[in-house]
Amino acid sequence: MTEMRFTVSHADDSAFRHDGLRPFFEYRDLGIREATGGMVGAHVIRARPGEESPGVRHTHALQFQMVYVLKGWVKFAYEGQGEVTLRAGSCVHQPPGIRHAEIAHSDDLEMLEITLPAEFETAMAE
Repeated sequence: MTEMRFTVSHADDSAFRHDGLRPFFEYRDLGIREATGGMVGAHVIRARPGEESPGVRHTHALQFQMVYVLKGWVKFAYEGQGEVTLRAGSCVHQPPGIRHAEIAHSDDLEMLEITLPAEFETAMAE
């Protein structure tokens, strides 16, 4: 079993990076990946104002994915579920392998995403 370490991450705008999965979002790693030896990932995602999503359908090869909206709104399209709009306070569990696309969001969007494991493959869907 991987040894778990204590970690604390404080809000810091300078910690947001443009090197995440989607170029129209910025990501702030919360240090959970390192604290759990890669078993769990957690980061805050925020919209880059004026940048839009191309709405590309994709899947993730992971065990768990949860998104909690902190601020603003985001619209996803999920295979078998249709379009779902999440607002501040909304939470969604995306089952492993579900085809989905982020199709629209507000400029002030901020979300917390938790994944197991921290690193996972993403494949573009047909």
